[in-house]
Amino acid sequence: MKITFIGAGNMSEAIIAGALKKAVVAADAVTVSDPLEERRNQMQHAYGVRSEEDNARAVANADVVVLAVKPQVFPQVWGSLQSELSPNSLVVSIMAGVTSETIAAGSDLRVVRVMPNTPSLVGRGASGIAQGALATESDMEITERLMQAVGVSVRVQEEQLHAVTALSGSGPAYLFYLMEAMIDSAKELGLDEATARLLCIETVGGAADLLAASEEAPVELRKRVTSKGGTTAAAIQTFDEQALKEVISAAMKSAFARSQELAQE
Repeated sequence: MKITFIGAGNMSEAIIAGALKKAVVAADAVTVSDPLEERRNQMQHAYGVRSEEDNARAVANADVVVLAVKPQVFPQVWGSLQSELSPNSLVVSIMAGVTSETIAAGSDLRVVRVMPNTPSLVGRGASGIAQGALATESDMEITERLMQAVGVSVRVQEEQLHAVTALSGSGPAYLFYLMEAMIDSAKELGLDEATARLLCIETVGGAADLLAASEEAPVELRKRVTSKGGTTAAAIQTFDEQALKEVISAAMKSAFARSQELAQE
């Protein structure tokens, strides 16, 4: 299976590294195309993959083409390579918002859309995978093998990818924002930065592991550590008074709406 990545950014690198490590594909069967020569050389030297400056040449013999460019530049990039695609190629898109219908543009191309997230860089990714109109079960299985090399994946309907984007696609940034605030507050309360960072990382990671290991809902685990009249209860009361749940809901709806807007642009 020959795979070409159009765009050699962090997500492409994560998928390539994971796929090579899990022996999903061989290095000499992977081609990366990127406008930056330095980036192409870096990927070639780090992973032993092939590199190509010209997108059209990069996709000419590919069985799978991974579109890993920003949605805003898709029309320009797609116009330069679409005619060179083999009619038997599977197109896997990790672009936010751009629909499989837009990518196929009335052709017989088989398209699978993926919404990954940045923890894929450390093998803890969470991806939603949606089947385009002409994509087959085999296409879905190929895409799952790629994405499960860097974490977990779930199948969703394409219209649900907006919600996936709002939850897991953008979600790591929400947690980084929260952790930033927690660390800054801990420093104000007297801890040095290194101590605050370590405790915050282990607290967030440990809480996630605890939830993963439990069959209980988050609300039940929260109640377990929220003793009446205690310190946690005081913090939760402040969250409620400041309507934190409503703020989070509004933020996710904003991400959802922006994903829908990208689909129309």
